[in-house]
Amino acid sequence: MENKMIIDGKQIAEKILDDVASKVKALSYKPLFCDILVGDDQVSASYVRLKGLAAERVGFAFDFVHMPTNTSTEELVEKIATLQNEPTLAGLIVQLPLPDHLDLDEVLNAIDPEVDVDCIGTESNTAFYQDKTAMIPPTAGAILYILDTLPEDLSSKRVLVIGQGELVGKPITHLLKKRGLQVTIADRSTENLASITPHADIIICGTGQPGLLYGSMVKQGAIVIDAGTAESGGGIVGDVEFESVLPVASYISPVPGGVGPVTVAKLLENVYLTAKAKNIHP
Repeated sequence: MENKMIIDGKQIAEKILDDVASKVKALSYKPLFCDILVGDDQVSASYVRLKGLAAERVGFAFDFVHMPTNTSTEELVEKIATLQNEPTLAGLIVQLPLPDHLDLDEVLNAIDPEVDVDCIGTESNTAFYQDKTAMIPPTAGAILYILDTLPEDLSSKRVLVIGQGELVGKPITHLLKKRGLQVTIADRSTENLASITPHADIIICGTGQPGLLYGSMVKQGAIVIDAGTAESGGGIVGDVEFESVLPVASYISPVPGGVGPVTVAKLLENVYLTAKAKNIHP
C-alpha cells in the first residue's frame, strides 16, 4: 500500500480473485452465478455491475436478472424457482434492499440454501451462527480478511461494531467473538455514541448513515473499517466522515474502494465453494 493509512480494497480483492480464478479453472464445468435486482436503486445497480465483471473475470458465467419495481412477491419467488432449475447454478442472490411491498423473508427463504452465497436465508443463516457451514456472509468475511492483512496484533484490541444489521454488524460481531476478541456493539438504541467510540481500538461501521462517525469521536491510532453504503450527491458514501477521521486513524477503509471490492471477492469465493461441492461432470 502506497499510503499505509488508507486500506486499498481493490488490491486486497485482486489476491482473492486470482486465487478463485485458478481454482475455477480446475472445475469440470463453467458455474453460473445469478444476481436479481428488483427496481432501480442506483447503489444496488452499480454493485451488481461490479459483481458481474468480477464473476466473469474469475471464469463464472453471469446472469443479471433485472425485474421492475412493481414485481410481486409471488412473481419474484417464481423467478427464483425457475433460475434454480439450471444445473450449473452455483450462486443466486437477490440484491437488497428490496422494494417495501415485497415479503423479504419469503423471498430470501425461496433461495435454495445450496446456492445461497449471501448466507441470508433462515437455513443458511442458522448454519453460519451454529458454525456448521464453510460459507461466511461476504461483507463480514471481507472485514475479517482486511483486518488480517494489517500488520497488527488484533488479540488485545477492543473492537466496537456500530450497527447490528443481518449483512454486516451481526455476522462480523459473531466472527470476532469467535476469535476471542473483546467486542462492544452499538445499534439504533445506543444513546450518546460519541461517549463509547473513543475507547475502541478498532471501529467497524455498517449502518448506511452518512457522516455517522467523525474525527473527534475516534481515538488516535484506531483502525476504522467503513462498511456502510448510501447514495449521496450521485455517488456512494460510507458511514465515516473520511476527511476528518483520516488524520486520526492508523488505518481507514475508504468508500468506495475499501470493503466493497473485498466483499465481491469473498462472495465469489462462496460461489466457488458451492460450485466445487456440486462436482458436475459433463
